[in-house]
Order: sequence, then structure tokens, then C-alpha cells
Amino acid sequence: MKIVLALLLFFSPFVTSVDIVDGVANAIRTGNAKEISKYFADNVDLKVLEQENIYSKAQAELILKDFFAKHPVQEFTVVHKSQPKNESQFAIGTLKTTNGNYRVHFLMKTAAGSTTVTQFRIETSDE
Repeated sequence: MKIVLALLLFFSPFVTSVDIVDGVANAIRTGNAKEISKYFADNVDLKVLEQENIYSKAQAELILKDFFAKHPVQEFTVVHKSQPKNESQFAIGTLKTTNGNYRVHFLMKTAAGSTTVTQFRIETSDE
């Protein structure tokens, strides 16, 4: 029993971060800023086009809500996600909206058994 518990505790940060990638990706696909912000740390390094700063979770949600209102989502695809390493992981995706294509990058960190998004970026795409 102790071995099973030890294995669960060891692998739980990896499972959690994978779930977060899927959760954030699904929220982006629906343009749901409120759902995305559920995964944010209390303060998040946010860049949305030319607007960049460290924002509270609530401020970041409002900025994303404004972005999705102006750029309705047509499609979002995760093109790469890293393996968890040193309690961090990232994912990169392509976002197609009615007003253009964007590159999305988010970084997740695990601390005290909890994985949160600490950096989230939406930048214009070269494609």
C-alpha cells in the first residue's frame, strides 16, 4: 500500500500538468477567459499582442475576455507540449480567429503539489 501511495504522489504533478494543458486548450477553443483564468497563478506574466505585464488573475481574465471579444476563436491546436522537467512545463499552440492567426505559449509551474499557469502569451503569428 505504501508503494502505491508513493507512486501516486510521485506521478501526480505530471498528471496534473497534462490535465492543465488540456484544460487550458479547451478553454482557448471556446474563447472562455474565465475558464482559462482558473488555471492561472495568483499573479501571471501575461502578454496579449502589445499589452504585457504581470497581472493579477482577475486582471488577466479581463484582458483575455477583451481579446476574445475582439478576436472570436475559430480553431486552436496545441502543436507542442514539453515533458514536465524541474517542476515546469510549457505548451505552444496556434490560434485561428476571425481577425488573424496567433501563436499561444503558456508556462506551468508546480509548487507545493499544485500546478498553475505562471506565464501566458498571445502573439501575432508569422503564418
